[in-house]
Parts: sequence; C-alpha cells; structure tokens
Amino acid sequence: MTAAITMTSRTTAEHELAELQREHGAPLFALMLRLSDGDRQRAEDLVQETFVRAWQHPEALRADDFDSVRPWLLTVGRRLAIDARRARQARPAEVGDAVLESARVSADHAERSVATLDVREAVKTLTPEHREVLVQVYFRGASVAEAAAALGIPAGTVKSRAYYALRALRRVLPGYAADLR
Repeated sequence: MTAAITMTSRTTAEHELAELQREHGAPLFALMLRLSDGDRQRAEDLVQETFVRAWQHPEALRADDFDSVRPWLLTVGRRLAIDARRARQARPAEVGDAVLESARVSADHAERSVATLDVREAVKTLTPEHREVLVQVYFRGASVAEAAAALGIPAGTVKSRAYYALRALRRVLPGYAADLR
C-alpha cells in the first residue's frame, strides 16, 4: 500500500513539475538568457537548476501567500544566475580553442637537449682551427675582429675558417642544415 501511495505522489509531483515548466518555462528562459548575456547553454542550465530547486522544495510552490509561482521561480533563477556569475568571476578566465590554436608553441626541452648533443658531437669532428673560430664567433658571440684578436689571426682568416667550419657541419648534420645558414 505504501508503494502505491509513493508512486502516486511521485507521478503527481512529476505532472505538477511538467505543468510548471509548460506554464513558466518560456518567461524563465527569457530572463535567464538575458542574465547570462545571451549564452543559450548557460541559460538552459539555469532554467533546469531552477526547476530542480522547485522540485526539491514543493512546499514553496504550494504556499497560499501568492497567486502565481512565477515570482518565486524568477527570484530563484535570478539568484542562481548571480551565483553562477560570481563563481565565474572568482575563477581565471577560460581559454577558448581559438586562443590555443594561435598560441606560440615552444620547443620541447628533450628535442633541444638532443640537438645540443648532436651539435657538440659534430663540432668535435672539426679541425682544431675551425673549432676555435666557431667557439669564438658563434658560441661566445665575439665579432670577427674580436675573434681575430683573441686567436691572433687576420679577420679574413676568421671569416674563411667560419665558412668552411659551417660547411663541414652541414655535411655532418643534414637535418639541421636550415639552422646553419
């Protein structure tokens, strides 16, 4: 007997909720759409949450203090929208797909480490004279004149040794040829 009463009351509550939604759903959705700045998905979520609250508090809907439950529904929906807006403002802004697609991709540290090891091994294959010039000009950032003074050789020799050293590295490091121009 208890199951029949529970089933009947649940069915009655579902019918009342469906009637509430038919009667007040459109105005509630219009308000939620306005409060959510035109975001239909957010407005639908707020309407659904409002009806869940109505289902959880049937005593508020049966109060004889007012002629219609619409003011109660609109107030609950408005408060839910305010709470949702405050919650969004408390979190960092969400990043859309467009931002991610245009974001700069940084090189992987593993790839950079492998490249460094490859270059070190390739530099070891150079003659000591070519290696000295590359170390001065490319790794220490010295100008041609500074490298010439440090090595005690003419500037033209620094230029030609740098040229031939890079050419030798291009042969040893074919995958890095574009970086060595």
